[in-house]
Amino acid sequence: MLHCLLRRGCSPLLCLCLWTLLLPLVSLHQLDQHGRRSHSVRERPKLLLVSFDGFRCDYIDRVPTPNFNILIREGVMVEHVENAYITKTLPNHYSLVTGLYAETHGIVANEMYDPALNRSFSMETDSIYDSRWWEEAVPLWVTVQKAGGRSGAAMWPGSDVKIHGMFPNKYLPYNASVSFESRVERVIEWFSAPKEEAVDFGVLYWEEPDESGHKYGPQSSFMDRVIVEIDEKLGFLINELKKAGLYEKVNLIVTSDHGMTQLFADNIIELDEYVERDLYTWVDKSPVVGILPKEGKLDEVYNKLVDANPNMMVYKKEEIPEHFHYRHNVRIMPIIIEAKEGWTIVQNRSGPFMLGNHGYDNTLHSMQPVFVARGPAFRQNYVTTSMHSVDLYPLMCHILSIPPRPNNGSLLNVKDLLYPEPTAPAPTIPPRVQEYSYAPVVGSFLGVVMVLGFLVVYIRQVTLRQLPSLKHRSREMSQPLLQEDLHL
Repeated sequence: MLHCLLRRGCSPLLCLCLWTLLLPLVSLHQLDQHGRRSHSVRERPKLLLVSFDGFRCDYIDRVPTPNFNILIREGVMVEHVENAYITKTLPNHYSLVTGLYAETHGIVANEMYDPALNRSFSMETDSIYDSRWWEEAVPLWVTVQKAGGRSGAAMWPGSDVKIHGMFPNKYLPYNASVSFESRVERVIEWFSAPKEEAVDFGVLYWEEPDESGHKYGPQSSFMDRVIVEIDEKLGFLINELKKAGLYEKVNLIVTSDHGMTQLFADNIIELDEYVERDLYTWVDKSPVVGILPKEGKLDEVYNKLVDANPNMMVYKKEEIPEHFHYRHNVRIMPIIIEAKEGWTIVQNRSGPFMLGNHGYDNTLHSMQPVFVARGPAFRQNYVTTSMHSVDLYPLMCHILSIPPRPNNGSLLNVKDLLYPEPTAPAPTIPPRVQEYSYAPVVGSFLGVVMVLGFLVVYIRQVTLRQLPSLKHRSREMSQPLLQEDLHL
């Protein structure tokens, strides 16, 4: 602008005056524009939650796991995670993304019966896609989308079900034959998409080491190789995030739904030895079995079972220990039987036998999952002792900067995992409430004063040059003339 004024014949002094006047105003405009622009383009926080089904907390100490160790060194680790009762796949995966115990979110087992719906549910049938089973809670991907964000889900239990009228923005219908690497590649695509299409929150599920744990048992030496393979898959994920330029942007949480314990062929409890089958309906499988007595047979069935075998606990629904948070839902059967660790409950021995299982008391070390995390929100090289799996939900909401729905977790229990928020020094003057600084306004005022001063000098010099006779007048005569001229 200064160059243009000079070309149009303005004197350098006048140009300088005008530039001095306009500069603070330009600065004010730029600050205002900058403030709005920085707010509008501020990137949403990114979070990817990964579950390796059945990964016990102590697996990472069993064999070398260099990629898990990278995350621990660059981030955080929780040594003991108490997951939700019962320690099975669907209840815990839904607890992770709702922050609710099973009695509240309604997915109380892998197999259920709802007397209000008069329907049965099994993770092995298409009943899993009936929205009514899932809508007692709101999963995080729905909350993210209602808050204006975007989500993506790769095979996470329940993510291919329309819950409260929504699917994730991007999702893969469950297909166990899709490789882990393919799932990762899709998730990376979702996070790397153009800004208006990129996801902010992603969930990724992998079936191992759960399947091998059931087949071989966690004490099998074969599991060493399975754990190594899981670590290699984690390494693949890390490398793909780096290649996409996401590794330093995405907060990565790696956890599981439960652990695994060893079973033995001699540790079998056969219910047929204690109660006739025509007195009850069997709901869900060992180690926590739901018993639905036939009408009027509750006390009879309970009395036959309560002291039948010292290796199982038998509860009426209202007697289930409070710390399990497993009473207050119609899908919890009137009687539940819980096997002690390492024992299996069957009706008879005709069915298949597994060498490993989960579902037991959630305070058992063998049932506790792994938990490591790293990213811009997390501290580095930090290990803490314990948390509850329901605490993960408010933690994720905090990272994503969205308000959590009512939940059973507590952010205070896990806030030490995060970088401490900077504490501002105590102000010496009352804080200003204006959005922008006063500096541009003050600068404008000073600029005006300077311009007026320059104009006085400039007009005086011009006037003196054009009226040479005034040079001989007294200062008392010239001063009123200048003042009068300034007020024209």
